[in-house]
Amino acid sequence: MAREENKVVLHGMWASLFSERVELALKVKGIEYEFVEEDLTNKSEALLRTLNNPVHKKAPVLVHNGKPITKLLVIIEYIDETWKEGPRLLPQDPHERAKVRFWASFLHQQLFEAIFSVLKTDGEAQERAVKEVHEKLKVLEEGINGNYAGGSPFINGDNVGLLDIVVCSILGAHKTQEEVLGVKFLDHEKYPRVTSWLKALTELPLVKEAMRPHEKLAGVLQLKRARALKSATT
Repeated sequence: MAREENKVVLHGMWASLFSERVELALKVKGIEYEFVEEDLTNKSEALLRTLNNPVHKKAPVLVHNGKPITKLLVIIEYIDETWKEGPRLLPQDPHERAKVRFWASFLHQQLFEAIFSVLKTDGEAQERAVKEVHEKLKVLEEGINGNYAGGSPFINGDNVGLLDIVVCSILGAHKTQEEVLGVKFLDHEKYPRVTSWLKALTELPLVKEAMRPHEKLAGVLQLKRARALKSATT
């Protein structure tokens, strides 16, 4: 039987922010795809067949016409370069693209890790982690003011782009995160550009469609926190 052309399959996990980012990118581009929920402790046979490189052990994995693409930012750039007819996820201008890549990397590697540290700690260690989150948010606020002052609330002009997708996946559920962790991350007075940007994004229908339900996400975060705290004491 001939291979189905342009078949797109996303192997991911419902609770994964990384999977959510890829789903948002696909939705922005208007790409139809099949989502396969994975348990990384017991990977599906279909996923194992795609992971012929021993380096690639994690989800999400995008499979396009039988060919796997791994690593989050690589996947999103692949989507942008392959489906050129849809809205662009990265700017055409090389300098603007470089800026987007820089801030996406900052969010992915530093802000996300700081928030994750809050999740897995308590007491004084958690207080230090919360302080770290605010330091990263301050850098982001200043970066927006310095590089994207004025204009559209979306960094990518009139369309949702890579940077919008990354910030939305990390901070879009901040109210749920704050409720579970008992801390406050976002304050409009401290971070007016970040909060306005996030509000504009989370009101978009395609973003609402991709966001995880509050109660279900809260349950996942509570479970992750309980496991992390238990692991730290054993």
